Amino acid sequence: MSGDVNHQIKLAARPVGLPKRTDWQFTETRVPEPREGEVLTRVLYLSLDPAMRGWMNEGKSYIAPVGIGDVMRAGGIGEVVASNHPGFAVGDCVSGGFGIQEYAALDGAQLTKINPKVAPLPTFLNTLGMPGMTAYFGLLDVGLPAAGDTVVVSGAAGAVGATVGQIAKIKGCRAIGIAGGAAKCRYIVDDLGFDAAIDYKAEDVRKSLRAHCPNGVNVYFDNVGGDILDTVLAQLARHARVVVCGAISQYNNTTPIKGPSNYLSLLVNRARMEGMVVFDYASRYPQAIRDMADWIGEGKLKSREDIVEGLQIFPEALLKLFSGENFGKLVLKIADA
Repeated sequence: MSGDVNHQIKLAARPVGLPKRTDWQFTETRVPEPREGEVLTRVLYLSLDPAMRGWMNEGKSYIAPVGIGDVMRAGGIGEVVASNHPGFAVGDCVSGGFGIQEYAALDGAQLTKINPKVAPLPTFLNTLGMPGMTAYFGLLDVGLPAAGDTVVVSGAAGAVGATVGQIAKIKGCRAIGIAGGAAKCRYIVDDLGFDAAIDYKAEDVRKSLRAHCPNGVNVYFDNVGGDILDTVLAQLARHARVVVCGAISQYNNTTPIKGPSNYLSLLVNRARMEGMVVFDYASRYPQAIRDMADWIGEGKLKSREDIVEGLQIFPEALLKLFSGENFGKLVLKIADA
């Protein structure tokens, strides 16, 4: 195995605006041998997430930036091909932070064994992975929805947003999704069961929010920031909760990030805005996965993946996140299972 080639993609430069192909370095190295306590994994699928754009920037954040010359950070699903850890055997399916490469040797403590009989492997990068955990804890722990509440979520056809809306329905809430394009809006209503969709590309979001939320917004789950955040803040109900999960509209700015100008709505409505980072809930992932797997089994929760194939197309595939081109959770397939 050590004689085989491991193809990797490393961060070559800090992007300005949208990442360019020249911001990446394509390298080859030998497949590593696992040391004591380590597990060598052949990477099958990698998760492409908006948060990756923030990880490329230098500066203080909730996680250290990817270093120049380092393999780009990414979570993934893989198959164990060699193990020096008693908890893992050759052939096991595992999830972990493998990075953008074909093989990764990690300490067994950094891996989670998964059961491919529960769901297709890409689902463990979506509903049963980090996006699902983000939706679960962000909505339930931070948003605190109560039956009958109106829950609005932006980026509603994306990996996190789609799950937020479905969990809101499971908890007896009304779910209103904001998405871009008629096809995505039809999908979240017809397939996922949202009560209504607002097409920000074709509608006046402010007017549509007023129509769909006549008593105001009780919970807003924000994935996009910018103008959409400002618009929803103006429609908050008394004691509303705003969950700040992401701000994809701002990630590639070359000018300062646009903050909310309608923030005084929080004061007027005695509302609360709180940021959430999914890693804070890591100790509770197993319970969330059990709940989500049960909901999938009961037909209450659907998972959709947008799978693109080939390590070499990573730079172009990543950009789909920022153009809104992806439909569902964006996953990069590296190898056949």
